[in-house]
Amino acid sequence: MPCPVRQPAHPLSSAALGLLAFLAAAEPTPGKEWPAAAAALVSPVPDFPRPAATWLEAQVELSRRGFSGGPIDGLPGPQSTAALRAFQRREGLTETGLLDAATQAVLQLDAPALTWASLAAEDLDGLRPVPEGWTAKAEAAALPHASALELAAERFRAGERFLRRINPGLDWERLTADTLFVATAAEFVPRPGVAARLVIRLAARELQAVDVQERVIAHFPVSIARRVDKRPVGDLAVRVVVANPDYTFDPVLFPDTPEARETPTRRLILPPGPNNPVGVAWIGLDRPGYGIHGAPEPANVGRTESLGCFRLANWDARTLLGLAWVGLPVRVEP
Repeated sequence: MPCPVRQPAHPLSSAALGLLAFLAAAEPTPGKEWPAAAAALVSPVPDFPRPAATWLEAQVELSRRGFSGGPIDGLPGPQSTAALRAFQRREGLTETGLLDAATQAVLQLDAPALTWASLAAEDLDGLRPVPEGWTAKAEAAALPHASALELAAERFRAGERFLRRINPGLDWERLTADTLFVATAAEFVPRPGVAARLVIRLAARELQAVDVQERVIAHFPVSIARRVDKRPVGDLAVRVVVANPDYTFDPVLFPDTPEARETPTRRLILPPGPNNPVGVAWIGLDRPGYGIHGAPEPANVGRTESLGCFRLANWDARTLLGLAWVGLPVRVEP
C-alpha cells in the first residue's frame, strides 16, 4: 500500500524541496512503493563523503558522532550551536559555533541526512495513551509511546513539527506498517574511546563525556534542578546503570497531587516505558535520590527544570547508557 502522501494544495517551500533532495541515495523498503509526491521531488545527491553543508546535515552528523543538539529540526538554535562548539573544541578548531570552512572540512557525511523509514506493526500495536494521574500510571502494564509521531520522533531523534514538515500531507494518526515516510538518519554510531569522566556544567545546561585526555566524546543538553540548593556541585560517581527502569512516586515530592493529599505516605511504582518520568534509562549517582535519566518530552530538555536530577532526551540517555559504568566519576560545575 503506498504511503498516503498527498500533493499539497500549495507548492512546497524551497526549504522542503531541499530537504527531500537528500533522499536520492536512499532506497525505500523492498516491496513498498515510494510516495509518489515525494519521489517526484528527489534530485541527485553528490557523492559521499562530503562536508555537512546545512544545519540539517550538521545536526544529523553530530548526532551520529554523539554530539546532540536536541531534537533535529534543521535550524541553528542554541542547543545545536552548543553541540557544534563542543565538536569544534574536540577537533581543536576555533569555537565559532558556525559551519565555517574549517569545520566542514572535518564534519563530513558518509551517507544522506534523510532516509525512507516505516514503523513495524508491533510498534503501532503497542501505542497507548498516557494515563492521567499517578495512580492510573501505576496501574498501567507499561508506559509506551502514545502516538506514531511521538515514537518516530524519538526513534529518529527529530522534532515532531519537523517530521510533519518534511512529510506534507501524511496523516500520522492513520499510519500503518505499510506507510513510508521521510526521517532523519541520525542514529548514534559508537566510535573508539572510553568515557573516563562525565562533566555537567549547570550554567550551560550541558553534560559531556570525556576520555582520559579530557577530549569530549559525547555532548548532550541537560535539564537541571529548579532550586539552586538542589544542584549538587562537586564530585560524584555513578553507582548504578539501569535500562528501562520503573519509577517510584513519592508523595512528599508532589504534595499538591490528589494522591499525596489522600494518602500522603503511600508510594506508587510506575512501570517502565518511554513515558515513564525517568524515561528509558537511570544512571544513579552516589548522592541518595540523585541520578541522570531520560525524559519523555525531549523538546523541554535543557529548557525546563527538574526536582533535582539531571534529565536527558531518551535517545541521549540511551547513548549515555553505552558509555557509563559503575564507578564512573562525575564532576558537576557551576
